[in-house]
Amino acid sequence: MYRFFSSAYKFGGIAGALSIIAFITLSFLYPDPTNLNLVFGYVITPIAIFLAIKFFKEYSNNAYLSFAEGMSVGFVAYMLEAIISLGGIWLILLIHPDLFDQVKISKLDVLATSKESIVAQVGENSFDMTLESIKNMVPWDIALNDALWKIIPGLFFTIIFSIILRKNPN
Repeated sequence: MYRFFSSAYKFGGIAGALSIIAFITLSFLYPDPTNLNLVFGYVITPIAIFLAIKFFKEYSNNAYLSFAEGMSVGFVAYMLEAIISLGGIWLILLIHPDLFDQVKISKLDVLATSKESIVAQVGENSFDMTLESIKNMVPWDIALNDALWKIIPGLFFTIIFSIILRKNPN
């Protein structure tokens, strides 16, 4: 089983660790590192998935890859990245509550400055619900959001790369 997923473990783990490092680095540069960390995730996730599937195909599976094998390797890679990122960001925000407060204030400021356009687009009720949800936000919410935005594009890219890199012996 390890042979089957060795590249997924490596690249998913590296991508998760890089995501945590990016969050820490961005927290020193910006008051709200969450949005730019999502952008970083959109870049690192497809790279990690592609490399995991490609390395599995070339070095563990004799240059052959079925769609199911590609999907399995990609799934393990992006889920491991998301879990590591979730745990790391959650712990960072628990250890540094001032960073969490800073992120929360930044999100409330953005909401306040965009109130008119948001109300025009979705209505007063939706704006009030969003405002209330941000006020009730906890560190777990930020970490879970980051993880979910690694899983969703991860699935998409896994499907694409599994089709592109597929090569069967027949």
